[in-house]
Amino acid sequence: MIDGLIAGKLYGVPQERTSKTGKPFAVAKVVCAAGDGESLFVSVIAFSHSVCAALLALGDGDSVALAGMLTPKVWTDREGNTRPALDIVAAQVLTAYHVTRKRKAVANDETADNMPHSDDPRDYQ
Repeated sequence: MIDGLIAGKLYGVPQERTSKTGKPFAVAKVVCAAGDGESLFVSVIAFSHSVCAALLALGDGDSVALAGMLTPKVWTDREGNTRPALDIVAAQVLTAYHVTRKRKAVANDETADNMPHSDDPRDYQ
């Protein structure tokens, strides 16, 4: 397996499933642009509660970036051509919502840095 990062658009709606032991997990498909102008399908599985919740909140065509363990695969299309594919066990997820929230937090931190703090030297004039 390879520790990696993929980014693309969801292909279909992510689904929640339950394991034989009763633990929930999520599965999804992501279409990523390959360097040769082709598309690469990535099969996603997530076990972390936060990653599952983030995936399940998304819909078909939403942009997403995932980090986790990648496994390269090969599949054969209807014409008999072999095509590359990837499987990822997602450990982290980043969506447009997360980016917006992070930017707001950074902007608020920068504003707070410009405010006087209780440990700043005082001007007694």
